[in-house]
Amino acid sequence: MIGYAVLGGFVLDAIFGDPAWLPHPVVYMGKAISALEKGLRARLPKTPKGELWGGRILAFCLPVGTFALTSLVCTGAAALHPLLGLAVQMFWCGQALAAKGLVQESTNVYRELTKPDLPAARIAVSRIVGRDTQALTAEGVTKAAVETVAENASDGVIAPLLYMLLGGAPLALTYKAINTMDSMVGYKNERYLHFGRAAAKLDDIANYLPSRIAALLWVAAAALTGNDARNAWRIWRRDRRNHASPNSAQTESACAGALNVQLAGPAYYFGEYYPKPTIGDAVRPIEPEDIRRADRMMYAESLLALVLGLLIRGIL
Repeated sequence: MIGYAVLGGFVLDAIFGDPAWLPHPVVYMGKAISALEKGLRARLPKTPKGELWGGRILAFCLPVGTFALTSLVCTGAAALHPLLGLAVQMFWCGQALAAKGLVQESTNVYRELTKPDLPAARIAVSRIVGRDTQALTAEGVTKAAVETVAENASDGVIAPLLYMLLGGAPLALTYKAINTMDSMVGYKNERYLHFGRAAAKLDDIANYLPSRIAALLWVAAAALTGNDARNAWRIWRRDRRNHASPNSAQTESACAGALNVQLAGPAYYFGEYYPKPTIGDAVRPIEPEDIRRADRMMYAESLLALVLGLLIRGIL
C-alpha cells in the first residue's frame, strides 16, 4: 500500500500543491513547537545546561509524538476500510512534498525579475529565504531563489519522498517535524545557541543520506534537462562541504555546477553579516532564466527518485 500512497501523493502535490485554505500538518507542528518551547523554558533553569535539556526534550517529544499520532490515524483509517487507509496516507504524502509550492514561489520571483520590478522581486524572494532581502540586487535575488530551489529540492522533496517510501506518511511527516523544528529553533544566535542544538543535530542526521542522494540525482537531472552534468559532478565533489551545515551545500553545489554559475557567498541575516564561502565558478553571470532551469532540474530529479523508489518497492 505504501508504494501506491507515495505515487498518489506525488500526483496530488504535482497537481494541487499546498492550497492556502487547506490545513497543513506543518502549521500544527509549528504551533506545537512554540507551545513546547514556551512550557520548557518556563519550567527549566535559564542556564546553558537547562536550555540544552529543554532542547533535547523538544527534539524527542515532537518527532515521537508526530510518528505516534499519524501512525494511529493511518492504522485506524485502514482498520475501518483499506481504501480509507490508503486515502489518508496518500493525502498526507502529498502534503509532505513541496515540489509544486517551491516552483510556484520561485516562479513568482522570476516573474517580478523579468518585468522588471526589483522591489517586488525582493518581497517575493523573502517568502522563501531566511536572509535579509531589502538591499539585494537583481543578481542577489536571483541567486537566493536558485539556492532555495536547490536546497529545498533535498529537504522539501527528495528527503520526504525517501522517508515515505520507507515508512509511508507517518515517517515522512516525522521527518517534516524534524525539519520544521530545525527551521524554528536550530539557529546559532543568543536565543537558540543551546536550546536549538539538539534539533539542529537531529536535522543534520535525518538529512545526511537524503541530501547526498539528492545531489547525485541532481547530476543525473542536469543531463536529462540539457544542463552541464559533467560540471555538476565536478563542482559537487569540490564544493559540497562549503557550508556550515554538512548537508546544505550538497544540492547547491550540483546546481551551481550544472548552471555554470556561482552561488552562496556572504549574506545578511537579521541585520548581521555572515561571511559564507562561495559555491561553484562564475563561468557566466547568473540570470533570471536560471530559476526556471533549476525548477526543471528539481522536477526531473524528483521523478527519478519516485521511479527508482517505486521500482525498488516493486510497484513499477
